[in-house]
Amino acid sequence: MKAIVIDQYGGSEQLKERDVERPSITDDQVLVEVHATSVNPIDWKLREGYLQEMLPFEFPIILGWDVAGTITEVGKNVTEYKAGDRVFSRPATTRQGTYAEFVPVDQNLLAMMPENMSYEDGAAIPLTGLTAWQCLVDFSNIKEGDKVLIHAGAGGVGTFAIQIAKSFGAYVATTASEKNEEFLTHLGADQVIDYQKDNFETILSDYDIVLDSMGGEIQSKSYKVLKEGGKLVSIAQPPSEEEATKHGVEAGFLWLEPKGEQLEELAKLYKEGKLKPIIGEVFEFNEKAVQEAHALSESHHARGKIVITLET
Repeated sequence: MKAIVIDQYGGSEQLKERDVERPSITDDQVLVEVHATSVNPIDWKLREGYLQEMLPFEFPIILGWDVAGTITEVGKNVTEYKAGDRVFSRPATTRQGTYAEFVPVDQNLLAMMPENMSYEDGAAIPLTGLTAWQCLVDFSNIKEGDKVLIHAGAGGVGTFAIQIAKSFGAYVATTASEKNEEFLTHLGADQVIDYQKDNFETILSDYDIVLDSMGGEIQSKSYKVLKEGGKLVSIAQPPSEEEATKHGVEAGFLWLEPKGEQLEELAKLYKEGKLKPIIGEVFEFNEKAVQEAHALSESHHARGKIVITLET
């Protein structure tokens, strides 16, 4: 099968197209023919070698964390899925990532795609959608009427977090550049703060939840907008326990744990029209295009998700 691999850490030129052996599956897995995958910042951070201690994969590495496709083979212990099913997933990538024509996926990490979901949309949801869900639902216990600040609302996690928060009936403020104000308002944000002109920490107060995707000074300032007993959840860096205690809030760092049952919740929201992936760019599945997709992600100027399609 065709795959995009890296043989050493480095720049986007390390991404090479190659024929590799088609993967086998265990009794608890299915083999998915990949119709679409996506690029996330973790892809190029791993490619550059920033995450080699946290994710000590062996070369050659096939990157990729999102998949949407059809099942071609099922393990003997798999009972809920069959060949031909349209599924999407954030697979466990200890064996192989998703920049490939086929990928093995544990059955508990799968979810069925709704009939109205395209493969591109399916590939755009898992990693960032699950991250937003676990930040807001699992960690923060979001509920109707909560006031939520979501940093970088136009990014991959941000666009999902806004929609998920609104589906729970929360009031949502977000930080973004002025050019994204109309876009984020249309997405559901109640208040958009231009981070280039305004200081969010002087405008907002008495918030229940902050989703921090920036870290550093932004994270430290975020404590000021929270009410006592509020929650700050970060996907950028572990918060300071000292700062959290000082402000009387609960703070934590979230590392995504893939779960098929939560993908089913996201699929339900999609089917109900309450969740729509924002896809900024779609690239073909070849060496040059994937290199370009990585460069776009590294620029930090991509709106929404970057998708790679394997469909002709």
